[in-house]
Parts: sequence; C-alpha cells; structure tokens
Amino acid sequence: MIKKILIANRGEIACRVIRTAKKMGIATVAVYSDADRDALHAREADEAVHIGPAPSSQSYIVIDNILDAIRQTGADAVHPGYGFLSENAAFAAALEKEGVAFIGPPVRAIEAMGDKITSKKLAAEAGVSTVPGHMGLIADADEAVKISGEIGYPVMIKASAGGGGKGMRIAWNDIEAREGFQSSKNEAKSSFGDDRIFIEKFVTQPRHIEIQVLGDKHGSVLYLGERECSIQRRNQKVIEEAPSPFLDPATRKAMGEQAVALAKAVGYYSAGTVEFIVDGNRNFYFLEMNTRLQVEHPVTELITGIDLVEQMIRVASGEKLVFGQDDVKLNGWAIESRLYAEDPYRNFLPSIGRLARYRPPVEGKAADGSVVRNDTGVFEGGEISMYYDPMVAKLCAWAPDRLSAVDAMARALDDFEVEGIGHNLPFLSAVMQQDRFREGRLTTAYIAEEFPDGFQGVEPDVASARVLAAVATLVNQVLQERAVQISGTIGNHRRVVAKDWVVRFGDTELAVTLETGAEGVSIRFADGTALSTAGTFVPGATHARFTIGGEPIGVKIDLVGSAIRLRWRGMDIRAHVRSARVAALALMMPKKLPPDTSKMLLCPMPGVVTMIAVSEGETVEAGQALATVEAMKMENILRAERRGTVKRVAVTAGASLAVDELIMEFE
Repeated sequence: MIKKILIANRGEIACRVIRTAKKMGIATVAVYSDADRDALHAREADEAVHIGPAPSSQSYIVIDNILDAIRQTGADAVHPGYGFLSENAAFAAALEKEGVAFIGPPVRAIEAMGDKITSKKLAAEAGVSTVPGHMGLIADADEAVKISGEIGYPVMIKASAGGGGKGMRIAWNDIEAREGFQSSKNEAKSSFGDDRIFIEKFVTQPRHIEIQVLGDKHGSVLYLGERECSIQRRNQKVIEEAPSPFLDPATRKAMGEQAVALAKAVGYYSAGTVEFIVDGNRNFYFLEMNTRLQVEHPVTELITGIDLVEQMIRVASGEKLVFGQDDVKLNGWAIESRLYAEDPYRNFLPSIGRLARYRPPVEGKAADGSVVRNDTGVFEGGEISMYYDPMVAKLCAWAPDRLSAVDAMARALDDFEVEGIGHNLPFLSAVMQQDRFREGRLTTAYIAEEFPDGFQGVEPDVASARVLAAVATLVNQVLQERAVQISGTIGNHRRVVAKDWVVRFGDTELAVTLETGAEGVSIRFADGTALSTAGTFVPGATHARFTIGGEPIGVKIDLVGSAIRLRWRGMDIRAHVRSARVAALALMMPKKLPPDTSKMLLCPMPGVVTMIAVSEGETVEAGQALATVEAMKMENILRAERRGTVKRVAVTAGASLAVDELIMEFE
C-alpha cells in the first residue's frame, strides 16, 4: 500500500484528497505557491512544500518543481486532483521514470484521451457515437471560419487539451468564429500550455450527461451511473446532479456500456469520466473523456456509497476492485452547487478579496434524512486571489428523491454565509426555486434561456413578501425591546414597544400587526390574513432560523443603517420597519440618484488589461471590441454599447485594475 501521497494541486480538491488519505492512514504532502502560503490545504497536510510564485505557470504546472517536492519529502505516490497537471502525459511519464506511483490512469490512456482530437477518432473506432466535426488541427482564424462554415453554424471551438470550460467558445457566425478561435487559443495556451484548437458541431437543446467509470490494473472496468451537468455558464458547470432526471434505464445502460468499451480500448484504469451530449430524443454523442477525477465526483459518491479517491489510491497500489457491475446500486438523489467567487449581478465576472465571513451550513445527516456535504479549500479570513479558478466550495445535498434533494439544497444555500467577495449564492438559490429546474427540464442553454438579461436577483412574489415582512417585523421587535431595556424608564413612564408597523422594501409596503396569543406570536396583515411564527433573532447575529406559516426557513440578516437587510432564496431586500406616521413621511423624501457613468468604460471586475483595441479620437460602433481583461484564467472582451468617439484611454495593456476602475471615456 502507498505510504505517502503528494497532492499536486491546491484548494478544495487537495483538501478532499487529504481527507481520504488520512482516513486510510496515509501521510500527505501539500505543495503551495506564494499566493497559497497560508492556504487551507497547506495547513491540513502532514507536510507542505513551497513550489514557486503565484502564477500557476511558474508553480503548479511546472513538472520539475513537483518532482523536487517529491524528492524532498520522499513521497511514493502523487494524486494530481483535477486541472493543472492531472491530464498531462509528460507528468505521468516523469513520475513513472522517478519510480513514483501516479494515482491516475496509464500514460497511454492520458495521451489517447487527453487529446480531444485523438480521443474522438478512437471513440469512433470503438463504436462510440460521436458528434460531427473537424478533428484536424486548425492553423489560423481564416481556416477556422472556413471550417465552421462547412460544418454549419452553430459550432463549438475547443482547445484540444482543454477542460473545465477553458478554451471553449460557441460561434454562431463568421465574426464569432474568428474571435472565438483567437480567444480559445489564448486561454488554452495560458491554462494548459497547448494552444491547439478543433471545431465540432454544436448540438442545439443539448444535455450534458457524463458517465463515471472506474477500472483496476487487472482488466476490470465498471460504470457508476451518470451525472447530469447541463446547467452551465460559459461552458463551465454550475449545478450537477446524479442520477440524471432525463435518462431511462435503457439509455443509462447503453451509455455506460459504451463508456466502458472506450475505457477498455485504451487500457484504462483508475477513475475517469466519459462525457456525452444528449439530445431531446435521448440520442447521445461522445464529447470527450476526462482522464482524472471530476470536480462533481461527490454526487456519484453520495448515490453509490463509493469513495472514488480511496478507490483511485487502491488501484494505484495494484489492488483489484472488490465489487462488480451488478454490485453498483444507485441510491437516492444528490445535487451539487458550485460556489464561485463570481458576481452574478455583474454577469458572473470574477471577484477577489478577503473572506470576511465564511460559514458553511452544518454537514451531516438532518432530522428528515437528507445529507449535506461541503467540499472546500478556504476559511474565514482567507484570501481569494486572481491567479486561480474562482470556485470556493462545492455544496452537496442528498435525499431519497430528487425534489427532496432540491429542497435540502435550498435550505443549505440559505444557511451558507459568505461575505467579502462577490459570489453566486443568490443565483444558486434562485435556480432551486424555478419550476423548470424542479421539473428537470434542463439543457446547456438553461442559464441563457432563464436569465436572458443576466441575473438581477429574485423579486419577492406576494407569498414571499409576506414571509420577509414577517421576519423583518420579528427582527425589529427584538431590536425595539432591546432599546427599551437599555433606555429604561423616564420618570414614572416606561416606553412600550408598538405592535403596529409598516414594512417597506422596494415598491412593496405592508401594514402589519404583531399579535401574541396562547399559541405564540403571529403577524397579521391589513387584509386579515396571518402567519404564525416561531424562532427569534439574537442582536448581532448574521443568520437566524424561523418557522413562518409552518415552514422552517434560514435567513441571512444584516443591519444596514436603519434598514434590515434580508437574504433568502435568491432575494435580497432592505426592509424598513416604521410607524405609520414615519412611513408616510419617508415617502416624501427625495431619492438619491446614482452617478452618470454612461460615457465611461469601467472595469467590471478585478483583473489585468491584456489589450486595448482602440485609440483616443477613434469612432467606435456598437458591439465593437474596446479592451480585453483577464482574470482567473478567463479572457473577457469588453465591447461598446453604442456608437461613440473615444475621448481618453486611461490605462495601458498590462495594467492591474480594481472593479469599477476607469478604462476609457467617450465624448
């Protein structure tokens, strides 16, 4: 058995591998860059070795640096996690030469499947259904446009060595094909050191469904069911689940058997994933094979009870799988939400900064039988840097059936507190409440179709507004009673806390009365309806649990001036609880207007300006590229909203900008 594992990765996945290794009694070694000197994975491992500067190109993907760390610590095995060197055949070969076990597949399988062009050819030869496309290398943008036209738009432009949504673009016309080709090449070179590009037909209304495979070195290969990964943003998965709400047993079996056939064709062992695009008629097409552990592997673990990291370690040690295909049973339903350091209110652009508050929900089994799991690599007070992937955590929920799992996830998201950075918790919460998601009607275009104008938050409906008004009233009551206790009495008179209030947030105004009776406290509204309440708010707390109208809820609470900020199920409101007189006067107050930035191009996220595409005095047209900003290994092209003339360019290429910092002005 392996004695010491070096994890050639960082963050959440490094912590995940360390957890299983410790369970197995195996020592662990972490590696860290300058930016990760105080990172959680470096703290949790038995040993930690510094491997270079913050950019991954100078640290985590430098093979010699990893080899030096192995020699320093005497590690006899390496787990690569995902990303970085996980699908790098040269790295696996270097470990083999060094006499160190690679906790992953053989070099030949990485070479065959890691190259997306070669893998599609091999898949076709193995009898696996494949998507039409151009599998040869593409020299330049002109050839990319020509090939795209021959295949027929829309097309997917992809990095041959890609993964994780990096180096991928969808093009619907020649202009997008030309721009997408160059952006894909740039991202591929930056992320993988390999800028080869290929193009294939983009299947409209597709589902992204993948099969988890697991094999040993003795010829046994199994499939462990599927994962639905259709909800994506910029080709990067956001919400995954297992099993898929779309597959029937026959399709699942057919996809699983094809995945196993492909794995056997390349002599595969360890954990791997075969990804498919599935259309509305359950026709499926091979997309790619990831020769590594997937980000979303926890949902498979939750429905099968199999620890995939443990199996990878045992396979690398030469052990046989102790179970067969008939032993694999799918139990219940699991959903994973990826918490990203991305601001959904700014088109999901990356966010960096310090985690002023990071308090995940309680993990483990709940009273209703559901299970919460949170895989993370950060801690409160830690820093989210611009150098790496923006994923902060993977929140998972399991329950006996899909809707129960969705509800468990919704509750867990409500209980997850994150402050200090922009993040997508409100967006994830919003999706859990959508009828289309709850019904399982998913495609890879889900986000674009459901949020065509971007995410602007969730507006409370009538029922939700009453719940929020009830919570605001309860919080206000606690604050008022506390004020009375502090102020005491004036003469012979003790201040009495009122029971009648007006709650206002946005354009919603509700008159409420707080009533206390034998059955507890209730909130009565002007139309006579009432909501029973239970639970309380502790002054200073940032989260509270209530039961409103018989429904248990978790609400994030902050006091902002005279307002009570409440966040729940994707809604974010600032409620003012006032007496009727003060509420009437408040309506007469003038509203403060935001500053006019219509003639400015502001940086939408913290990042580095990689290109300024226009010059001062130049007239630009709507949609024209103005500048490119890179953050967290993603290129973002900033375009003109309308026709205008550039008055001033405030920065140059190479500048590091903060959010909302000026890039250029227009006349």
